[in-house]
Amino acid sequence: MKKQILFLLAVTVIFSCSVKKKDQNSELISIEINSNWKFKQADKYEWLPATIPGTVHTDLLNNGKIEDPYYRLNEKDQQWIDKADWEYQTTFNVTSGIMAKNNIWLEFMGLDTYADIYLNGQKILTADNMFREWRVDCKEFLRKGENVLRVYLASPIKIGLEKLEANGYGLPAVNDQSENGELGDKKVSVFTRKAGYHFGWDWGPRLVTSGIWRPVFLKAWNKTRIENLYIVRNEVSDMSAKMTAEFEISSDENQELRLAIAVEGKILVERIIEVTKGTSISKVDFKILNPKLWWSAGLGEQHLYNITGKVYDSENLLDESKTKIGIRTANLIQKPDTDGKGKSFYVELNGRPVFSKGANYIPNDVFLPRVAPDKYENIVKSAAEANMNMLRVWGGGIYENDIFYDLCDKYGIMIWQDFMFACSMYPGGEDFFENVKQEAIDNVKRLRNHPSIVLWCGNNEIETAWGEYKENAGWGWKQRYNMKQRKEIWTNYEKVFHKILPEVVEKYSYNTFYWHSSPSAGMGKLSHYMSTSGDIHYWGVWHGQHPFSEFQKYIGRFLSEYGFQSFPEFKSVKKYTIESDWDIESEVMASHQRSGIGNLRIRSYMEDDYIIPEDFEQFLYVGQILQAVAIQEAIEAHRRAMPYCMGTLYWQINDCWPVASWSSMDYYGRWKALQFFARNSNKNLIVSSTTKGEKVTISVVSDESENIDGELRLKLIDFAGNELWSESLEIEVKQNTSDIYFEKEITGLIVENDASGIVLVSEFIVYDKSLDTDLHYFVKPKDLKLTDPGLNIELKEETDKHVIEVSSQSLVKNLFLTIDEGNERFSDNYFDVLPGETKTVYYPKTENIPDFASKIRSIHLQKTVK
Repeated sequence: MKKQILFLLAVTVIFSCSVKKKDQNSELISIEINSNWKFKQADKYEWLPATIPGTVHTDLLNNGKIEDPYYRLNEKDQQWIDKADWEYQTTFNVTSGIMAKNNIWLEFMGLDTYADIYLNGQKILTADNMFREWRVDCKEFLRKGENVLRVYLASPIKIGLEKLEANGYGLPAVNDQSENGELGDKKVSVFTRKAGYHFGWDWGPRLVTSGIWRPVFLKAWNKTRIENLYIVRNEVSDMSAKMTAEFEISSDENQELRLAIAVEGKILVERIIEVTKGTSISKVDFKILNPKLWWSAGLGEQHLYNITGKVYDSENLLDESKTKIGIRTANLIQKPDTDGKGKSFYVELNGRPVFSKGANYIPNDVFLPRVAPDKYENIVKSAAEANMNMLRVWGGGIYENDIFYDLCDKYGIMIWQDFMFACSMYPGGEDFFENVKQEAIDNVKRLRNHPSIVLWCGNNEIETAWGEYKENAGWGWKQRYNMKQRKEIWTNYEKVFHKILPEVVEKYSYNTFYWHSSPSAGMGKLSHYMSTSGDIHYWGVWHGQHPFSEFQKYIGRFLSEYGFQSFPEFKSVKKYTIESDWDIESEVMASHQRSGIGNLRIRSYMEDDYIIPEDFEQFLYVGQILQAVAIQEAIEAHRRAMPYCMGTLYWQINDCWPVASWSSMDYYGRWKALQFFARNSNKNLIVSSTTKGEKVTISVVSDESENIDGELRLKLIDFAGNELWSESLEIEVKQNTSDIYFEKEITGLIVENDASGIVLVSEFIVYDKSLDTDLHYFVKPKDLKLTDPGLNIELKEETDKHVIEVSSQSLVKNLFLTIDEGNERFSDNYFDVLPGETKTVYYPKTENIPDFASKIRSIHLQKTVK
């Protein structure tokens, strides 16, 4: 059917051909001020070249004044930087054409953090929030020809200490590494509206930056400007989408204007409006018939419409604003259970319940301006390739750059978006509250057109850490304060998270759900591991030293955090260490591990399930397998519990520096074993085995939108490939369900066979094609009777890729392929190879690697056992 687009307006004027239109560029002039910058320490005299956007640390690094902060122990020697004030300066030329404009503004898209701005010696702006956009009318201070722009950046540490003293008492900030910053127990991070992780976290360094971290623009226009264009989705169905375009217009005078809406570059509707001097909202309603909907990954296409809003006077285009939108509905469903004991917690997208699969996301670097577009692409595309449909933008980082959300829109990754508050209590006062409000308004307005954002959340872990609703609950924070202080701290909390932030979301992003804190069991109810409502952060595994099997016990309605650590692979570790560091208890490896229990906790869990390798590279490899198996068990337990559980987001997908952490991709963008395992466990349809008591069960979980008939083939084989038992079942897998399709006593299945030398293979076949295969072992990896597998690797060549065919005489456990001098990714890795079968893996030909075949190295579990 030919797509029809019909726009309905309450007051619409369709202009005849007698009205003159000029299809020309907007009269608004926008110039990025990104050159000729220099910087210096405020109390020194040496000016050095600077890069904008940038940070003090990276400018010092680029000028050879400091060593790479991420290399070995260099971070420790650079704690002086955040205690100094810094100055940046540039000159730029202004033409008479610009000077002739009625309005000329300087716009700073991001200042980190305490900044005084001077233009030609006159102070024009003071900024104190990293997350806000700062705009200032500069026409009266500007001059034709050369202008001098200076930015004075005060130390966030010195100002933080002043604010701490003025507050009268400290506030909880458990991840603020004040000792590493040479401040003792003085935790100042909470007093500054700045990325919390810059002050340290249990996966990141303490490198407290300052700088002009986002672009600077000079913008000039005459009498009218579009400040913001918001496309509101009112009602969406298969038949039509009723939309509203809200123009936020700034005008110098009362005047008549013409608004136009263009879709895919073609103007389709126009309207005459009257505006008054100042800023006002004008609305244009329209309807799109037979809309193409935006779906999350795995459920449909991610169709995006290009929308342009234009404003004209009688004949001239004054300004235009472009945006992309996806047409969809998104709701968070909290429906009471029939027994009254809990509530559901899931995203409903376009009327369809969605099981959310994904991970938590942190900033990609401590030094944010150097995160290139290709790194964003790698992270978000990797999430989609791992069959994820959601990322949670965690509240101790930043409201991400537009490119991140653009990519999530493109790849169908739904976003759980935290406001930037995490693991701390925050001060109060009207200045602080107003700063937070403006921060929220700036970012909600900037991001609200993105279809990927389905939820705004007030904070990370603050409600559960403070534990207001039960005296003995929480992390022991409130017990440190007298009753007056406790009341003051909680009142400030409620003001921000129960009033300011939800009001901003409601006012500026209609129909977007606000969740006050994560985790939470609902307003006035604290989350715990057995909560039957809200979301859960389950840290029994790792922090509580629970065995991995407990992932099957503690299953809530939505698991928004859980995790297990691993190291980067050896190729990555070598980039920030030297050979003498290659021991997990070395000073350097300990420094690149910020969870105090970390490296030894990994070793402790490893001892339970694996024979610990003596070789350092092999230890890193087994550590990655350990993590992957743990999180695979969690993901599949959560998915088997559908529809009671409807979300699983492990901690975390990425890193901000080279470190041992909970990530599934290391700082350099390399996939760990977990990322490969998650790709398998997140597929729309999976076969999943587990042991329940004395029985083994085989489930099939489906996120598909239709029923699927197929054959469930099961066979028990030994490690030499001999078939010991088999069975085939014709089954119908219902859409959007999880069911058990096979169950058998383990003893009856194993019979007299040695449990340490057999594997149960379960495969779901549709039209002779395998949709998924599950391998179930009956003993721990360390107890498997693994022998030399007789591994055979053959290489074939295609135009754009190497084709690697892997086979073996007996079972190969967790085969890892690597190329020391290569940076591309094998299409699969860390996989098992069954005897008599051939596994085909690809490696792209984007790198010039001479004699490729001889460069392939492999590790498998058999090799790690001496």
